[in-house]
Amino acid sequence: MNISEGGITSARGFLAASCEANIKYKGRTDMAMVFSAAPCAAAGVFTSNQVKAAPVLWDREIVNTSGTAQAVIVNSGIANAATGQAGLDLCRKTAEAAGAILKIPAKSVLIGSTGVIGPLLPLDRLVAGTEKLAAALSDTPEAGTAASKAIMTTDTVNKECAVRFELPAASGEGTVTVTLGGMSKGSGMIHPNMCTMLAYLATDCAVDRRLLQKAVAEVVKDTFNMISVDGDTSTNDTLLVLANGLACNQPINTEDESYALLKEALFNVCRELAMKMAADGEGATHLVEMQVVNADTKENARILARAVVSSSLVKAMIYGKDANCGRILCALGYAGPAFDPSAIELFLEGKEERVIFYTDGRVQEFDEDKALNILSEPTVRFLCDMHMGNQEATAWGCDLTYDYVKINGDYRS
Repeated sequence: MNISEGGITSARGFLAASCEANIKYKGRTDMAMVFSAAPCAAAGVFTSNQVKAAPVLWDREIVNTSGTAQAVIVNSGIANAATGQAGLDLCRKTAEAAGAILKIPAKSVLIGSTGVIGPLLPLDRLVAGTEKLAAALSDTPEAGTAASKAIMTTDTVNKECAVRFELPAASGEGTVTVTLGGMSKGSGMIHPNMCTMLAYLATDCAVDRRLLQKAVAEVVKDTFNMISVDGDTSTNDTLLVLANGLACNQPINTEDESYALLKEALFNVCRELAMKMAADGEGATHLVEMQVVNADTKENARILARAVVSSSLVKAMIYGKDANCGRILCALGYAGPAFDPSAIELFLEGKEERVIFYTDGRVQEFDEDKALNILSEPTVRFLCDMHMGNQEATAWGCDLTYDYVKINGDYRS
């Protein structure tokens, strides 16, 4: 199973469109639609922030009750967060408009928003945009790419990927190719336990919605919940997965080999999108990867890895290309899990070179030029061997630059 080209329209029966609705931005697309030719099992994971945007509340109710959907409408520029009942009414009215045009129930329409918190969305522009989107729906790769660009805010690149794998055919003879594609946005206000991100995945796999929800909830722990840009968890975080069954595989109703393959596909796509988001952090010049191995528990490995990529001092150190491993040791030490500092080993790893920073309880002498070369690579990787057990986890982040402050100092304007 390999990551391949494609995105949200890669799976059978999924169409997408984008348009310029003038929600906030001028001269660029700012609305997107994803539509399935058949009703879908729907699964989702949402922000852990206590202040939840109206679209999060709308989508969560659909996922938790009927668990079925057929369309997604997303706008960028205004988040529809901290808008009270008026914000929920906007979701409902947008879904009703889309349902009437697409000839599906309004409760089959999921809603996504990203942008500035506080302002109300202009309903007339949402409805007009919805009409444009419905008329432009296409199953081409280009339509999927255009949709992934329309949901961007401060992102500098769009984010999409797809995987294909084989499952037993519903006919009982041979196998069929199943496809899972997705798109996401996210650049700032990103921190573990969901981040300011919207991610939408679409698959033609036939799967029980409860098992799909279980797989999504488990996969997110080691993908989207393992990235951090700035330590801020957003009000709008949403990961939605739609499965329309048009691949005609034997429906996945138990946690068997087919379920394991689907879960692996979800992991691969979510990890790829998560890494792209971390690499595209606001103002970032480096992707940072922290791998913790041989920890005592999986959760402790996650906590330790996340602490390093979340540290402002570590982020600043990487931006300055300063091989100050004390920053990393500090972050590991305050993360929470207990460990013996004299037992761990810490490495800086490049494509072809490796530097040992710390072992036997002491910072080691190392080749500063070699460390500088590694810190100059687009991806900076650290590895910490805890020597406590056999559990591991990886987290991703980015460096902290002057441009991050510039971008967020006047975000509303």
